[in-house]
Amino acid sequence: MRLKIVTITLLLMLSAGAQFSLAQSGTPSVPEANPGRPTVSTPATLTPVGYLQFENGALFAEDSAEFSKRFGIEQVTKLSVLPRLELFLQSEPLAFSQSESQTAVHEGEVFAGVQSVLFAGGESRPTVSISYVRRVYSSVAPELDVGTFRQSTSVLLSEDLHGFHFDTNGIFAEQVQGDVRRAQFGQTLSISHPLGKFTISGELWHFSQPFEKGNTVGNLWAVSRALRKNLVVDAGFNRGLTKTSTRWEAFVGFTYLLPHRLWTARPGFQP
Repeated sequence: MRLKIVTITLLLMLSAGAQFSLAQSGTPSVPEANPGRPTVSTPATLTPVGYLQFENGALFAEDSAEFSKRFGIEQVTKLSVLPRLELFLQSEPLAFSQSESQTAVHEGEVFAGVQSVLFAGGESRPTVSISYVRRVYSSVAPELDVGTFRQSTSVLLSEDLHGFHFDTNGIFAEQVQGDVRRAQFGQTLSISHPLGKFTISGELWHFSQPFEKGNTVGNLWAVSRALRKNLVVDAGFNRGLTKTSTRWEAFVGFTYLLPHRLWTARPGFQP
């Protein structure tokens, strides 16, 4: 019954996004969405200034250290308040997990963050940004192989080269167990390329596991399509490559940019 409720909730989320887009199809000069999902890598570029962007989806995972199966609904809300400054809130409203003969339903953790562009990209140079994320709510829900962190800082780089788009991140995070704190390091590289109306993405990522004294590595593949400039749907899977990695993950979701600006732009202002 709980799984049915989760499935219905996801379908309602997808349907709402599509209906919002159709309702606003006649709105002029709607900017393009800038999805941060479904890859692990986060783009260094920001969302359009003054527009709320929602990144919603569901992730199913199996065969990990803390669970045999896990299903979660993920949500990220982003808002760029300046051309070089973006605020975001990341949450998991629902996490359904199964381990041996036990099943549990929890709310997931909540994180708040900020991302700032250090160097704006151009034709011959990449966009370079830095971000900071802080956990604002802890959960007892079982974690994926990457684990959870109390705070994290990332350097992000994005570049377009010969028809391919590159996103790479270097991540430094703090993990905590009781009174013990450990540093975690991560690296990601995502490469995407348009193929007709679709975009194909491939990614390789790595995170250290300081409390397990191991490393988790994954290979992710995804496909996305822009149904409208402000609505992008995606789906894909991730394969864990080490013995401490979650073996399989599958995901589906969408990115929706609200077509109305939250405040009026100043004359001559370029977002």
